[in-house]
Amino acid sequence: MKTIARYPRSFGWLAMLLLTGGLLISQLALAEAQNPEQMIRNSVNQLMDKLEGRKDYYTQHTNELEALVDDSLRDVADFHYIAASVMGRYFRSASPEQRSRFAKTFRQTLIDTYAKGLVTFDYRDIRVVGSTTGRYEDQASVDMEVVADDGKVYPVNYTLRRTDDGQWKVVNVIVNGINLGLTFRNQFDQAMRDQNHDYDAVISNWAPEVGTDELEKGSQG
Repeated sequence: MKTIARYPRSFGWLAMLLLTGGLLISQLALAEAQNPEQMIRNSVNQLMDKLEGRKDYYTQHTNELEALVDDSLRDVADFHYIAASVMGRYFRSASPEQRSRFAKTFRQTLIDTYAKGLVTFDYRDIRVVGSTTGRYEDQASVDMEVVADDGKVYPVNYTLRRTDDGQWKVVNVIVNGINLGLTFRNQFDQAMRDQNHDYDAVISNWAPEVGTDELEKGSQG
């Protein structure tokens, strides 16, 4: 498939990985009899059928693309949990309104980024390679590998937690050794410092970035 170059590449192909994981999990998220790994395995083929050959169409129909992403992530990611983690030590000092607004802003930036990544990343294969249980029974981890068209393999690890109603939801992602939750938390901390601890300014200007070069290089240790 030909890559559509309309969108910037920064964070773009990573967004495709995240969206892929989100769609995979969402297909069978309510099937209590299946563990996270099995949910992903059973929905890979369905997902590939939905995305194959659709880049040009979605590039021309961005509203449909964003609606697809929004619908896919709605019951997959625990945005409030993730947002609180990203805010880190600043969460307690924020007002309830600021916490809620940041969660909504964080969610929208991810939707926008995923939509762009969906039409910019070319992949050859996506495969689930295993899963592990966490320290507690409500924690799990699923490992995937995404093979790019150039043959490079990018390991992706999803951290999930089971909510009180029994659903598994994504709370963090590690791509090629880079912990995105920690990266976003560091960016929020730096933004707070730059904005003299002005929560409203940080939230209004929130635009997280992880550069393509950084992700392709991966963690150095």
